[in-house]
Amino acid sequence: MSTESVSAVPPPAEPGEPSSAPTRRTFIATTTAVGGAAVAGGVIGGSFLVGSEEAAAAPPASRVSLTVNGTRRTVTVDNRTSLLDLLREHFGLTGSKKGCDAGACGACTVLVDGQRHNACLTLAVRLEGAEVITIEGLADGDELHPLQQAFIDEDAFQCGYCTPGQIMSGVGCIKEGHTGSPEEIREWMSGNICRCGCYVKIVRAVEQTADRK
Repeated sequence: MSTESVSAVPPPAEPGEPSSAPTRRTFIATTTAVGGAAVAGGVIGGSFLVGSEEAAAAPPASRVSLTVNGTRRTVTVDNRTSLLDLLREHFGLTGSKKGCDAGACGACTVLVDGQRHNACLTLAVRLEGAEVITIEGLADGDELHPLQQAFIDEDAFQCGYCTPGQIMSGVGCIKEGHTGSPEEIREWMSGNICRCGCYVKIVRAVEQTADRK
């Protein structure tokens, strides 16, 4: 019994006879049509949407209660929500700024139970029962916090974007007792970046406020 070999490549066309080999244009058109039909069929049939029920489900959320600037607040949030987004998007407290959103610039610094925290790196759901103070909660009515007043007196800001975080970090620095010298203040506030370069006046404002304590 003989076995014939079938080649996938068509024989060359005779002179004057049109070629039966597909052109580049017909190949692209054919594969596009077939691919589109496969996708459409998968979507319509539902087989293409693997895990669609999981995708449609709501993300995991938790209920958290915390005190912000003296007011008790309870909210249900996505477990991935940062304290910064909770303050800005849910509570309307936009004084804490979103700078790098990676904990590198300090523009979002707030006090949590008296300690300095980068709000962008702090998960809101981990703050059950915590006390948070933002720049909006420093003043006593119309009376500014001494460090806020010192920033004005020393002209310790320019564009002002980093100022809330600088002031909150300065308050924490004073509470922690790290104000023995300008060098110590600079060291303990090194996580707060001022792109306008007002560091000398910022340190002076912190030092002035610490001396009044």
